[in-house]
Amino acid sequence: MSPTMPLFRPLSMSRTSTAPSAPHPAQSLRLLPAFHMRTFGCQMNAAESARLARMLTAGGFRESTFEDAGIYILNTCAVRDKPEQKVYSELGRIAEYCKAHGKKDALVCVGGCVARRAGDRIMQRFPQVRLLFGDGVAGVAEALTRLTEDRRLRISLSEFSATYEECPDPLCDPAQRDAFAVPPSVFVDIMQGCDNFCAYCIVPFTRGRQKSRKAENILRECRTLVAGGAREITLLGQNVNAYGLDGGGGGTSFAGLLRGLSTIPGLRRLRFVTSHPKDLAPEVVEQFGDNPVLCPRLHLPVQSGSDAILKAMKRRYDTAAYLDLVDRLRTARPDIALTTDMIVGFPGETDADFEDSMRLLERVSFASAFSFVYSDRPGTRAAGLPDKVERSAALERLARLQAYQDKVSQRLLQTQVGSDCVVLLEGRSRMPKLLQDSNGSAENFGSGAFSDGSGEAPRAYFSQLQGVVSSGNGDESGCAGNSGNGVPSGSGGGHAGASWVGRTPHGFIVNVVPEDDSDAPFTQGGLLGAMLPVRIESAAHRSLKGRQAGRPC
Repeated sequence: MSPTMPLFRPLSMSRTSTAPSAPHPAQSLRLLPAFHMRTFGCQMNAAESARLARMLTAGGFRESTFEDAGIYILNTCAVRDKPEQKVYSELGRIAEYCKAHGKKDALVCVGGCVARRAGDRIMQRFPQVRLLFGDGVAGVAEALTRLTEDRRLRISLSEFSATYEECPDPLCDPAQRDAFAVPPSVFVDIMQGCDNFCAYCIVPFTRGRQKSRKAENILRECRTLVAGGAREITLLGQNVNAYGLDGGGGGTSFAGLLRGLSTIPGLRRLRFVTSHPKDLAPEVVEQFGDNPVLCPRLHLPVQSGSDAILKAMKRRYDTAAYLDLVDRLRTARPDIALTTDMIVGFPGETDADFEDSMRLLERVSFASAFSFVYSDRPGTRAAGLPDKVERSAALERLARLQAYQDKVSQRLLQTQVGSDCVVLLEGRSRMPKLLQDSNGSAENFGSGAFSDGSGEAPRAYFSQLQGVVSSGNGDESGCAGNSGNGVPSGSGGGHAGASWVGRTPHGFIVNVVPEDDSDAPFTQGGLLGAMLPVRIESAAHRSLKGRQAGRPC
C-alpha cells in the first residue's frame, strides 16, 4: 500500500436508495472536480456509463477531457482477456500522466466486471484508485462527493445486491428536461446478472445471479422517456429474454412486458438484447409476427455449430434446437434479420467441429456475426479444460469465418438496394462525404464491423445498438464526449444538405441527405428523431445510402 494512501476504509452506504442524494453543503462552497469517463465492453456498460454521466452532471460534477479531469472513471469489461488487460494499461497511463503533470490529488474510479473480479487488488496495485463499483451505479455520485471531501477515504461498492437496484436517471426527471434532452433511441435496463453459468463465461461471477426489475418501474420509465421524445426503446439485460424467471418481475413474463410496452402511445420501435436461445419462449417468437412495434431484428448468440462444443460450453441446446428456433422465427417473421456471436478455438475444438460452425453459418445466413477467439477467464469451468487450441490455428479459423461472413453480410446489404424503408434519424453522420463515395470505401461510424479478431467486441457492435454518434476519442462506446446527456453529437446545427444517419427497423445503418434539413429538434418540426421514408440507392461495405422518398413523420 502506498504511504500516501491510508488503509482501505469502506463506506457504509444504502443500496436501496430510490432518489438521488441531495447536494452536499460542500458543493456550494467549492467547485466539484471534472470527470472523464472511458467505457469498455458491452452495450449494458455503455448505457450504464451514459446514465452515470448524467447523474454526476446533475449532482454538480462536470464532464471534461482527459487532460482537464480531476476524476477518472473506467467502466470495465472482463468477459475476454484483452479488454481487461486494456483496463490495466489505461490505469497505468492515468498514473503516469498524473505524476508527470503534478496531479497528485487525481481520483480514479473503476467500475464494472474488472472491479468485481479483481476487487481490492486494484487498489493495492494502483493507489490512486479510491472507488470500486461493480453492481450498477447507484451510490456512485454520493461516494464521489464524499471522496472529494476526504482524501484519505477509499470506498468499495462492488458487493452484489440481492435484488435489482433501482437507479433513477435524470433523463426521466421532468425537472431536468432542459439539461438532459431525451434522444430518439434509448436503452432501458430490465434485468441484471445471469444464472446460466456457461463454461466460458465470467458474467455470473462479475455481475451476479439474475435479478429482474419490477415491470411497473420499467413501464413507468419507458412512458416517461417516450413522453420526452424517445421513439425507439432497446431493452437490456445479460440474458434479457429470461426476464421474470427469477420472480423479480412481479409476475410479468418477458412476453407480457413486450406486450405492455407496445401499447405506450408514441413508441414506434421496440428492440431487446441480448438473448439466450434456450430462454426464447414460443410466445416471444410469436410476437415477432403479431407485435407491430417489435422490430424484425434479433441478436441470438449461437457460439458454435458443433454439438460436442455446445455441450462442453454448457449452452443447454444443440444445433437442431437452435435451427428449429431459427425456422420458427422466420415463420413468424420471414424478413427477420438475425445476428449472432461465434467463439472459435474453444478447448477441444477440432477441424470437424469448426466445419460444423461454418455449415451452420451457411444454413442460417446471419445478417452479421460477431466472432472471437476463445480466451481463458479465471474461475470459469472452461479455463480448466484440456486440449487447448493453438492460437495460430484459432486465428486461421477466425479469419476464414470472418471472410465468409463478410461476404454474406455484404450480399444482404446489396439486396436492400432499390427497396423502400423508414429510417429513424438519430443524428448527423460524421462522414458527410460518404454519400458521394461511389466505391463504398468509406464507412459511417455505426456501419457495424461484423467481426473482429482482436479478442474483444468491435466498437460498432455497440454503436449500432446505441443510436449515438461516436465521440471519436478512442473509447469503446459513444458515451464519453457527449456530455452524458444521451443526445447524438452533431445532431443540431449544420447546414442544408448535410447527411444524417439512422437505422431501418431491421437495424441496417443508413446515411441519407434529407430534403428538409432543419436545425431544430424533431419535436419542434426538425429532423432529429424523425421517421423518414427512404429509397435505398446503394450499399457501402457495411452500411447503406439512400435518398428521401416521402415526408418525415
